[in-house]
Amino acid sequence: MSKKIVLSASVLMILVLTNCRHEMSIADNPLLSEFDTPYGVPPFDKIKPKHFLPAFEYAIERHNKEIDSIVSNEEAPSFENTIVALDRSGRRVRDISYIFFSLKSANGTEGMQAISADFESTYTEHTDNMNLNSELFKRIESVYNSEEAGNLTTEEYSLLDKYYKQFVRNGVNLPDEEKEKLRDINQRLSELTVQFDQNLLKETNRYRLVIDDKSDLAGLSEDIIKTAALTADESSLNGKYVFSTHKPSMIPFLQYADNRELRKQLYEAYTLRGDNNNEYDNKQIIKEITNLRIEKAHLLGFSAYADYELDDRMAKTSENVYKVLNRVWEASLPVAVHEREQMQAIIDNEGKDFKLASYDWWYYAEKLRKQEYDLDENELKVYFELNNVRDGVFYVTGQLFGLTFEKIKTEIPKPHPDAEVYEVKDSDGAFQGILYLDYYTRSTKSQGAWCGIYRKQYIPDENDVRPVVTIVCNFSKPAGDNPVLLSLDETLTLFHEFGHGLHQLLSDVKYENISGSSVKRDFVELPSQIMENWAVQPDVLKVYAKHYKTQETMPEELIRKMQNSRYFNQGFATVEYVAASLLDMNYHSLEKPSEFDVNAFEKEYLSEIGLIPEIVPRYRSTYFKHIWSGGYQAGYYSYLWAEVLEKDAFEAFLEKGLFDQELARSFRTEILEKGGSDDPMKMYIRFTGREPDIEPLLRGRGLL
Repeated sequence: MSKKIVLSASVLMILVLTNCRHEMSIADNPLLSEFDTPYGVPPFDKIKPKHFLPAFEYAIERHNKEIDSIVSNEEAPSFENTIVALDRSGRRVRDISYIFFSLKSANGTEGMQAISADFESTYTEHTDNMNLNSELFKRIESVYNSEEAGNLTTEEYSLLDKYYKQFVRNGVNLPDEEKEKLRDINQRLSELTVQFDQNLLKETNRYRLVIDDKSDLAGLSEDIIKTAALTADESSLNGKYVFSTHKPSMIPFLQYADNRELRKQLYEAYTLRGDNNNEYDNKQIIKEITNLRIEKAHLLGFSAYADYELDDRMAKTSENVYKVLNRVWEASLPVAVHEREQMQAIIDNEGKDFKLASYDWWYYAEKLRKQEYDLDENELKVYFELNNVRDGVFYVTGQLFGLTFEKIKTEIPKPHPDAEVYEVKDSDGAFQGILYLDYYTRSTKSQGAWCGIYRKQYIPDENDVRPVVTIVCNFSKPAGDNPVLLSLDETLTLFHEFGHGLHQLLSDVKYENISGSSVKRDFVELPSQIMENWAVQPDVLKVYAKHYKTQETMPEELIRKMQNSRYFNQGFATVEYVAASLLDMNYHSLEKPSEFDVNAFEKEYLSEIGLIPEIVPRYRSTYFKHIWSGGYQAGYYSYLWAEVLEKDAFEAFLEKGLFDQELARSFRTEILEKGGSDDPMKMYIRFTGREPDIEPLLRGRGLL
């Protein structure tokens, strides 16, 4: 917990005058006081958008003084006085950043959006100032090349290595003129990513499919119709029905609505986001980001931006990424073509005179599921009530790692009123951290699901600072007294994000910069994706998959149907994902800046790899948040890379037992607790005893 900051009258006056545009004094800023809250969580009820910039600027000023102190230290550079000192410096900067970025994504109100560009610009400038500090790097480099480096523990050396590479990769060795150019590029990229995010959020919220004729709802279940009516009521459209391009609203409509023209309207609204030639158009932003990244790569000594990013990943090279992606692409495309043929046959048998289109896929896939497996996803949803699924995750983590989750019912600040809060304890009762669960979609929330942090784990002294973690989803809010029933995909999403949460909650390292999920991008999805496997195991389903009305467990026959259909639609699911991954790699493999048309670039490449027109990539360029503003640039392949790891690793649990304690303990100690304190492949081999094999992934997707 941070110490309370006490300011002298003179310093306070200077700071107030400097920050008068923020209409507040530093002394009253809740971000700069000790968090006098249960468990030291941020005082969300007191934090306002106006607090962030003055608090951040003050924290940066203090951080700069800490860095100056490291640089001016007359003692010879050592691990303790340079690397540890650097890791301990700037904690207030990081704390404020964690809070800002997590709140902006989960509750990006107009106030948060208004300050976003200034905050991120300031963040980028400060990061550059540190990473381009030649005098500071001299000390880091001295330790890196010293005899002491050879005597460090694995965790200590990992921290040293990370800082050394961080400074080199961010341009500290560049001539001054090129450093300034790099600063300009980074600042402009910061502006563009904020603009991309804001455009996407506004365009997603702008569109509504309003239906006033109930006959147009034919095919939809009663719970879907009730949710659409509630959405309409919230928009003062009483008596109508509203669907949006938020997936919890859109996907059920695409799956079940009989009205083909309305399915087309909704799907095209989704796939044309950022591509409407309006004030929210993202094409020019994408072009500028791409060219700036190429320039940045050249400055840092790389031919293409993908080379720069992959140099610090498990994959290492574009060749290795393409090798995996192409292998899976070649296996999945024929399966998707076969799925298309099966659905076209259904259309023909119905006497319909049209060819399957992209907006038809979900609808006819459901018909095919019913035909092939006698299974309707609505049969499954009644067993995936949100609270039961949550308890299922708690059960799995308890069986594997002995964790317990106790809901906090007393007053405690929340990032949003909808959030639930849990105290997480280990098997011996030891406090592991705080977990927020924020389930429901809202206009201020980014799309998708993610795990974020408000505080990371680290051990600054004899006290272990435990994390404050948030899991954010986009499930539809309950309509009236109706329960929230999840699809199988949404159920897997909650298990997935819990895996990320475990990576944070079980972290057990000394240094903040390598704790939790501070690992290589293509390793970070291993803890999350492996958790999905437990969600669909029959023995686990019997524990948590209960009918929301009768509380009866899912029948054996339904479990059997679900297991039999596990390969269903995997051609589509794999092709749409790999197409997006290949598109990402193609953008970031460009070696020269150019004036290009985003739509033409996308269309030409997708045609070149043979994507069938009935499938649109999971993300088209103009709403591909992962790669333009989400940190996955030249990295969207990471989910597949990690799936190679997790499918291979989960086979060990299938062989030894779902909750084999020795195996679970090994996964905890070798993967989850370690953070980035060792080489990821070494950690993986210590857990499995071998390097991963791609065959389990292909088997798991039914592609062999």
